[in-house]
Amino acid sequence: MPINIIILGAAGRDFHDFNICYRNNPNYRVVAFTATQIPDIDGRMYPPELAGEAYPNGIQIHSENELTDLIRKHDVKECIMSYSDLPHEVVMHKGAIINAAGADFKMLSPASTMVKSSKPLIAVCAVRTGCGKSQTSRRVNEILKEMGKKVATIRHPMPYGDLRKQVWQRFASYDDLEKHECTIEEREEYEPHIAMGNLLFAGVDYEQILAEAEKEADVILWDGGNNDVAFYQPDLTIVVADPHRPGHEVSYYPGETNARLADVVVINKVGNAKPEDVDSVENNIRRINPEAGIIRADSPVTLDDPDAVRGKRVLVVEDGPTLTHGEMRYGAGHVAARQFGAAEIVDPRPHAVGSINATYVNYNHMTDILPAMGYGDKQMAELQETINAVDCDVVMIGTPIDLGKLLRIDKPSVRVRYELDEQGKEGLRPYIESAVN
Repeated sequence: MPINIIILGAAGRDFHDFNICYRNNPNYRVVAFTATQIPDIDGRMYPPELAGEAYPNGIQIHSENELTDLIRKHDVKECIMSYSDLPHEVVMHKGAIINAAGADFKMLSPASTMVKSSKPLIAVCAVRTGCGKSQTSRRVNEILKEMGKKVATIRHPMPYGDLRKQVWQRFASYDDLEKHECTIEEREEYEPHIAMGNLLFAGVDYEQILAEAEKEADVILWDGGNNDVAFYQPDLTIVVADPHRPGHEVSYYPGETNARLADVVVINKVGNAKPEDVDSVENNIRRINPEAGIIRADSPVTLDDPDAVRGKRVLVVEDGPTLTHGEMRYGAGHVAARQFGAAEIVDPRPHAVGSINATYVNYNHMTDILPAMGYGDKQMAELQETINAVDCDVVMIGTPIDLGKLLRIDKPSVRVRYELDEQGKEGLRPYIESAVN
């Protein structure tokens, strides 16, 4: 008889692990996915069109809060850990819960889940959410294009809509964002690539996605999510670390795995980090991965209109995941507000409504920043209502997209931009040339 298993996830890695390791495996029966981190994911179904012939009714997605009951109800023998950005201690608490309920706790290795590409492949990963993967990926894309390479960027999954429509998606224009009904979270990752003229792929089935991308590219670039490991076997692994969270590179799952796998580590944001914290991160990397190259870099912030901020009362809107499960107390918008002389950063919490207020309850480390949560139309409307309720002179948008195109903001707004600035003479280019030539 097949072994009954549950896959613990957050609408991304969990689906990939199922597709690669379990979809057509007669030795296992996936009785459920569980979900957390992402709002309104539980209660959905992984559809039969994606689950395969062994699952004619699809696979139900439950809240992770139901895990113990599901283990006992379905006589589950194994639970698979398939999502990212958790402290090591939290991971093992989950293992204890699972073991106490009578099931084995399992974490799949990167070697078990990576797909091999026929083209050279560069992976950009991180040790935590919000380290700066996006601008690093854009910089890698820029270098490759300077070398005359055709690049297809494959983004870590963000399947928050109808999964049957998201088997594989191709993004080459702003119209494609509308075509695929992208959420704010998806747009934050996809739109900057489109603005640079980069070709981007994403979706649910990453074997099929790779096959489509390989048709149009000389080089594949994996643009990772959270601190997850790559879905593909890289010829070069670039991992981004954050000196604003020193020690996290060796205390979060699976970020430490990335640090140990890295060919080169980019220590980002050094311009406004404490020198001793930068040194601490570098020392930790050298201790666990002495062969890795280390590059120090910054992501300096710029404003479209600095005078719009100086001396003003500002509301700072930041990238949602960086603040929530990334645990940052501030982001690029907050840095820019201080750097460009805002008179006051207004606390949005008294004005938060619905799921935005619930986000502050769940992540109570946030104070004078507003996370740009937008996993669906309802949450986007609540974000808009919250922004418009705040008494301020200007809204500083620290997300990678122009929220003004998606929301009706009833006050002036200014965008914060940031790109990777490598320190030193050579930077990433020699590593990239060695990997693809």
